[in-house]
Amino acid sequence: MISPIFFVLSLILSSSYASHVQDFCVADYTAPQSFAGYACKDPAKVTVDDFVFSGLKAPNTTNINKSGFSAAVAPVFPALNGLGVSVALATLDVDGVSPLHSHRGATEVIVIAEGSNIVAGFIASNNKVYMKTLNKGDAIVFPQGLYHFFWNQGKTPATIFVSFSSENPGVQVLENALFGSDFPTDIIAKTTLLDVVQIKKLKGVFLGTN
Repeated sequence: MISPIFFVLSLILSSSYASHVQDFCVADYTAPQSFAGYACKDPAKVTVDDFVFSGLKAPNTTNINKSGFSAAVAPVFPALNGLGVSVALATLDVDGVSPLHSHRGATEVIVIAEGSNIVAGFIASNNKVYMKTLNKGDAIVFPQGLYHFFWNQGKTPATIFVSFSSENPGVQVLENALFGSDFPTDIIAKTTLLDVVQIKKLKGVFLGTN
């Protein structure tokens, strides 16, 4: 009889080997996507351009949060497919904020490239808050799946480099989930203890319904 421990180790080793039997798996956007991700592009059709992304430009900050986000992730950067990494560029105007949000499948690291007095933090699963004021050159890590934020309290715009431990980290912004959806107002009020009038006002801002 095969030992359960031996069986698990065999699976881990075989999975690790399987992920390295080829150098890369550039995404084929024309093929059907599966639960495992994008299919691999025919290596004969792969070019150096598949490994280059030119979309990390200063994002638009004309919005309620005074912030913008530009991401190089697998759906737009084919060479990242299967590699478990991605990057992004965030810009915060003065008093701009990246509101409470989470990434279901990735740990995030941010580095302050320009700016100062950036308040950043996350909420652990025991509801303890870990928060710090950052300046140029500082970095902070947000563990996978936990709600986190960063806010520019400085006197100049901030530029922030972002990296993820997934090629497609996904994101759920708390304010959009509550007030930019069709989540019924009465249930939001019941489950959050927020005032109905305030909920309806916020739904008007975030274009939510019900």
